Amino acid sequence: MARFTLLSILVCSFMLSAYGQTSGWQPDLSRQQTYVAHRASSADPTGANADFRSVAPGTTLTVLDVDGPGTISHIWFTIADSEPYHLKRIVLRIYWDQEQSPSVEAPIGDFFGLGLGYYYRWQSELLSVGSDKSLNCFFPMPFQGHARITVTNEGERPIGSFYYNIDYRTDSHPFPADIVYFHAQYQQAQPNRGWTNSWTNNQDPSVNNRTNLSGQGNYVWMEAKGHGQYVGVTMSVLQNQDFWWGEGDDMFFIDGETTPSIVGTGSEDYFLGAWDFGGKPFSYQLYGAPVVGEELAGSRSSVYRFHLDSPIPFHQSFKATIEHGNANHRSDNYYSVAYWYQAEPHQPFPPLPPVAQRLPALQMVGGPGNGPAHSE
Repeated sequence: MARFTLLSILVCSFMLSAYGQTSGWQPDLSRQQTYVAHRASSADPTGANADFRSVAPGTTLTVLDVDGPGTISHIWFTIADSEPYHLKRIVLRIYWDQEQSPSVEAPIGDFFGLGLGYYYRWQSELLSVGSDKSLNCFFPMPFQGHARITVTNEGERPIGSFYYNIDYRTDSHPFPADIVYFHAQYQQAQPNRGWTNSWTNNQDPSVNNRTNLSGQGNYVWMEAKGHGQYVGVTMSVLQNQDFWWGEGDDMFFIDGETTPSIVGTGSEDYFLGAWDFGGKPFSYQLYGAPVVGEELAGSRSSVYRFHLDSPIPFHQSFKATIEHGNANHRSDNYYSVAYWYQAEPHQPFPPLPPVAQRLPALQMVGGPGNGPAHSE
């Protein structure tokens, strides 16, 4: 299937023929385009070469603040910051149509799939990190009235150089009334505490035969109220325990379901790999595991999946979850960003954890390869 056809499945419901497009992300190059192209950037306003912004600790930089109707087509960032784990300390937020609660809120690294707090190269249809520190997003983001993007430095040191280019289009034609807006939400569990630490391997009968039909205790990627469609997730795992972390099933609850109508067969299966990913990293258009650690406590892994072939629609509510170990017996650390489109207003997100709690750190939870469990 052609690249633009994949993405058109996602966005055709709100892209305008007035924009001279093929009902998707990629314009029809054989037709004259009617939109006006713009770029918001950190270019030096004097024309010199200081093409960046510095961001002091505790301050917010607004990188886009424009009226619509329009569509953000591409976001590029690169950062020079000497503070360790600055990818976890810098927070990205996006607001639509003068809303007070952001529709996108995540540590900037996690938004771009760098959930472990350090840089690594990876590529997909919608997000990529190239040449070590170039952060790229190609999610189409239409807005009817207004768009605002901010970057907040929650670290203790200044961001020495923050570079950005944001490409967007405007047009005099309004969008349809039923437009759905891009959303992204960060979640974490450090640790994602399991129901036991008295096991020796993932095939122990005490954990392997445990059942979980309701999703109770699952790690939650996102919850939404209203109508829209779920598009995908990026997730990173820091193992606190030995053996394969992926003995867990994905479960999706649509429109108030108490029993999930979509259930998977294992964590690596949801991310379209198999057999513990074979111990090797890979990145493809819609799925991948750009970081694959050993099956030992302290190891790190990073995975992603995008549903451009068939976004999951919902009309009243939606909850996307995954088990952490079979029936949630494991206690590893999870960090994720879920991506979806929905009508506004959206359900406000829970507050972000404080910076100190966002930094990946091994937790003493007991179990194989770990020390004694914390006393309660």
